[in-house]
Amino acid sequence: MRCVIARFPFDLTKSGVVESMKGVTPEPVTGEAVIIGRRHYPAKQVGQVVTRQDRRDFSTGEVLRAMTQLGFTCRTRPTAASAPPADPYGPASPTLGAPLSA
Repeated sequence: MRCVIARFPFDLTKSGVVESMKGVTPEPVTGEAVIIGRRHYPAKQVGQVVTRQDRRDFSTGEVLRAMTQLGFTCRTRPTAASAPPADPYGPASPTLGAPLSA
């Protein structure tokens, strides 16, 4: 399949991407990820290995779009919980006791 990444056309196949990523140790995922086999790879790492370009030359969206079209599962960064943040002093209050009145 023909994909455009960083303004350059690439003819990519699913088996070709799997073969390229074989033996590559996944970096820690902090944002968007591509699942190849049983491993989660950061999208930028996949783009760098597959295109042999510097990570600054392409966007995560370009890689995710290409990998999705090839049939890979892509995960976006998890959204923050909508619950209000917990009181940081709440757990310590019972341990330390009530404040003294002056």
